[in-house]
Amino acid sequence: MRNKLIRQTCFALWIPLELFIALVCSYFLCIVTFSPIEINTHPKKGKVTMYVLSNGVHTDLVLPVNTKIINWEHFFSFENTRGKIQSANWIAFGWGDKGFYLNTPTWGDLTFSTAFKSTFGLSSSALHVTYYDSIKKSNLAHKLTISEKDYQKLILFVKNTMVKEKGKAKWIPTEAVYGDRDAFYDAKGNYNLFYNCNTWVIDGLDNANQQTCFWTPLSEPILHHAN
Repeated sequence: MRNKLIRQTCFALWIPLELFIALVCSYFLCIVTFSPIEINTHPKKGKVTMYVLSNGVHTDLVLPVNTKIINWEHFFSFENTRGKIQSANWIAFGWGDKGFYLNTPTWGDLTFSTAFKSTFGLSSSALHVTYYDSIKKSNLAHKLTISEKDYQKLILFVKNTMVKEKGKAKWIPTEAVYGDRDAFYDAKGNYNLFYNCNTWVIDGLDNANQQTCFWTPLSEPILHHAN
């Protein structure tokens, strides 16, 4: 009787373990399969300069603060930064899980609840906005020149991501900012295992008809394809 109970218990535990292993294998198979696939392989060049910026893990879309098409400061005020900056030339947009952004300043602060919710799309999202005076082209900052028409599509993509309040992006007052030149804003969408900060950037580039990869949760393939 005891041995039978042990066998039944082991069998019951083995099934979810098998499912977990299958999920992990499928996930990495998707990365290997879809990361090398390029889309929009012949993007039109133009007069609007932008950057795809990475810290090695997370990717941002970096756009000029003010052009004849749009002044982003009207939606994302300099006053919302901790340093109350007066000006900037570039604005970087990163999208991600709100709980992860605000409650996990270091990996040591990551809780099971935050990780579980962000993995399975159970929490809300946020835009992390950072201002720069200058951006230098490098291995982690790829420069793109796009047409005004494509830039307008990218503008619409960002606008459709932000949550609006009185005509502006809805600011999140928090001490969880990374420095004196950034701020957080409420955003639409749900972060999950298959749609994260980097796949959001892919969507933005795709909307703007720029070369990128078909799908990846990683930063490096996006930089590889961006040119």
